[in-house]
Formats: sequence, structure tokens, C-alpha cells
Amino acid sequence: MDPLHAFHAAFRKAAKLPYVICLATPFKNIRYFSAWKKPPLLEDQPLKEVSHEDIAALPPGHSSETSKLEETHRLSSTPRPRGKNERQADVVQNKLFPKFRAKAAPSTTKDEFQNLRNDDFVSKHKTPQRSLRLPERNKGAEILFGTAPCSLALGRSKRTFFQLFLKASQGTTPPGAEKFAQYAEEHGIPVKRVHRKVLDALCKGGVHQGVCLEASPLRPLAWQEGPLHQAPVAKGSQCIWLVLEGIHDPMNLGAVLRTAHFLGVDGIVTSERNSCSLTPVVSKASSGVMEVFDVFSTDDVPELLKTKSEKGWEILGTVGHGKVPEDIPVVPCSDFRWTGPTVLLLGNEGYGLPPETQMLCHRMLTISPGRDLEFGVESLNVSVAAGILLHGICNQRNNHPKMTA
Repeated sequence: MDPLHAFHAAFRKAAKLPYVICLATPFKNIRYFSAWKKPPLLEDQPLKEVSHEDIAALPPGHSSETSKLEETHRLSSTPRPRGKNERQADVVQNKLFPKFRAKAAPSTTKDEFQNLRNDDFVSKHKTPQRSLRLPERNKGAEILFGTAPCSLALGRSKRTFFQLFLKASQGTTPPGAEKFAQYAEEHGIPVKRVHRKVLDALCKGGVHQGVCLEASPLRPLAWQEGPLHQAPVAKGSQCIWLVLEGIHDPMNLGAVLRTAHFLGVDGIVTSERNSCSLTPVVSKASSGVMEVFDVFSTDDVPELLKTKSEKGWEILGTVGHGKVPEDIPVVPCSDFRWTGPTVLLLGNEGYGLPPETQMLCHRMLTISPGRDLEFGVESLNVSVAAGILLHGICNQRNNHPKMTA
């Protein structure tokens, strides 16, 4: 071989080696996503004439169709002949990249995707959220929230106020916020304008309407200390007290307080045990009525009922439809006639009045439904029942105009 031919041969080998190295891996990856390994169809194969003798020679249970399936399986299992370029690529890859020799090639598309790592996907970088810096709080204080509770609390002054929080606005300040700020400055209450998220954190997600007020808790008084208990009540006077025993839900308690105040109840007494306290949630649910309406408490409901009964008050209990207690007459609320001082009892949302309290009632009121009810919905919510019963009783006042629902 002359030097020119030797130079051409060496040049072709040097130019072919990088091409094989670069395409060795791509060819292997592309192979699994291509149709090379798909079983060839019989339609693509040259047809073979089948004689009657071949059909008769088939074993029982086999037909020409089953023979086609077996032929397809045989063709698909036959390995595809490897070309010269592929064999050279495997040799070069094994020599230059020995660490990839132990890696098994995936056999299916599913296995190919399982070999991907999380680093192969671009993840969005999440910026860390900044922690809110809440203002300093006074020990033992609570947060009132909402325009109605805060405004009525400031006007009644039954609490001690520490600081007022208003929502900071970029533009003009709303007129309501200006009134709050003006009143607070006149009474020496510090005003702080904070971000809306700070107000959300202070009231624990409640609807604050841009106003929060830090104040001392509101404690109910003992029912013996109330002015209504000390004032004499005539035998035929239309005076009504509402006694709540075992109300757990603050939303229900707030709704009952708002209804009783609207319909003209003279006094409200709650039981200290197994009852919800006067929290800011109750004040919000009552739309601020808790701040202006005196709520009393007792640790002995039977003693309260005995005292009122001895003074000529009628004790009315409440019972669900279809529940008839022993030895106590049950009267529909529509048939009740209000003729003297009355105590109306409302029990727990689930089990109602306890048996020892029911035994002290003179009569039991019930609300008749308008249809046959299924099990589990045969009673009303305690706040709804309170509205119906109190409206039926208070609408009978002699010196009060008739109220319509």
C-alpha cells in the first residue's frame, strides 16, 4: 500500500470513531421508543399457501387463526440482526465507558421513565414565607373583632380597653375607621394600623372587617345580683326570663342572645357548668348584643327554678316533637297563652334538658312540624327554636304592638 492510500485509510478511521462514540448511546435510547421491536404483522410477511393436508394435520382445538398467532409470536421472539455499526458502538462504549456496562437496558417505555431522576425535571423555586410579627399583647386580654362588637363595646364601656388595631390602607381611610380612631384617641386608647394578615392572625381567621380591639374578658354576674331579681314582680305581669343550660356552641349562644334582645326578653341566665363562656366569637355571633345586654349565670339551675316557682313564676321547658316526658303536660307553642311571669328553659343542642331539670317544669312546649320527618332531623337548631318560641310568647304582650316574623 502506497503512503497515499494508507493516509486515506487512517483518515477514514479517525473520522468514523467520534461518529460512533456520539451515536452509540442515542441509538440505544431511540430503539426503545421506536417500532423496531414491535412484533411484525403477518400481513407484512409473504403469504404461505396452506393445503388441505396441512389443515387436517393440525392438532384438535387449533385452527388457521391460532397458527397465525403462533407464527406472530415466533417472529416477534426472533432477535433482530445487528448491523456492523451497532456492534462497533457496543465495543467502543464498553472500552471507553466501563462504568455503564453493569447498567441494564430498560425493556419497556415504563422502565425507561422509571430510570429518570428528579434532577431531570425543572422544579419551581419556592420563596420561603415570612413569619408575621404580631404586636405585643397584654396578659389575660382577648381580641374583639368586627365593627358592631367593637363599636358597642366602646360605647358601653363594660370592659377595660388596651389597644385598637385598624387595617392599614394605602389610599384614603374609610369613614368607619376614622370614627374608631377618633373615639380611641379621645379615650386614651392606643391605635395601631397593621396589615390585614396581622388582623387575621389576631382574630384567628374571623371576619374582622378591618377592626380588632384588645380588651379584658367579659364575665357574667350571678343572677342574684341582677336588678330584675331584686325588683318585685306582680302575679299577672308579663315578664319572661330565658335560662340556657348546656349550650356548647358559641355561634348558637350568640344567635340566641341576639334573638332574645330583639324580642324583648327581660333577663338571660346561663349555666356555668357544661356551657359556653362569653367569648369574642359569641359577641361576633350576637352582632355585639352581648356587649349591651346583661347576661347572668348560675351554678345551680334547679335552685333557680325552685326560687322562681315559689314566687309564682311558671316554669316552661322545651322538648322535641314526639318526645313525651312522664307526668309533664306537653303543649304546642301555638296553643300556649301567656298570663304571668314565666321562665323559659332551653337545653343542650344534642340531648336537651337533663331529667332533674325537666321534673321542675310545670309544662313543656314543643314546635309542631309541617310534615313527617325522617330520623335525625326531627328537631330544630336551638337558636332557631328559641326564635320561634320567644316570638310566639312575646307576641302576646298586652302593651306591645303585634310583631310579625
